[in-house]
Amino acid sequence: MTPTHDEDAPDLLAEQVAYYRARAPEYEASALWPLGSELPEALDAFRPTGSVLELACGPGIWTDRLLRHATDVTAVDASPEMLALASARAGSERVRFVPADLFRWRPDRQYDVVFFGFWLSHVPPERFASFWALVADCLKPGGRVFFVDDAYRTPDELIEGEESATIRRRLGDGTAYRIVKVPYRPADLERRLERLGWRIEVHATAGPCYWGAGGRG
Repeated sequence: MTPTHDEDAPDLLAEQVAYYRARAPEYEASALWPLGSELPEALDAFRPTGSVLELACGPGIWTDRLLRHATDVTAVDASPEMLALASARAGSERVRFVPADLFRWRPDRQYDVVFFGFWLSHVPPERFASFWALVADCLKPGGRVFFVDDAYRTPDELIEGEESATIRRRLGDGTAYRIVKVPYRPADLERRLERLGWRIEVHATAGPCYWGAGGRG
């Protein structure tokens, strides 16, 4: 996978945030496929108990699920529009919503569980290691990680070819934005995490999604 050039990264990441801010009103209606039961069931089996940190919470689809198990949830996202949707959905005093750029944000405490849904594939390849260093900083000793994601990219999105992590996605009105979308293969992702000192099992679903669970090695 061709990495995003460092000099292009700030503009690309700003465009990615702009895309999700603009997409907030149509996010759920424009989902590429039904979520199904595999990923929620895997999360429930994992049981994200205690204090949970959710990175890139979006409109709160997973926040609501985390509250079934967690004592409290801190949900972080760069889009105020997404956070407004998540807050309205959750309606719980057990959630703290934090507006922040995840590539600059640092935690003010540690957590029992770090969760992120459909976010890892939007992290530029050259920031993969630093992102996982952030995850490690967010965890209490013995803390756990759970994530879900997909590798779905359509041919018309591949504006820089199949080897590029940069794609183009459009809103319902046709407005186009460049975003990062890395199509990880579960086995490759598992090995890459192992090299960084993580012991995380990554599982493919029957569809285009995958999920991972584990902790530090």
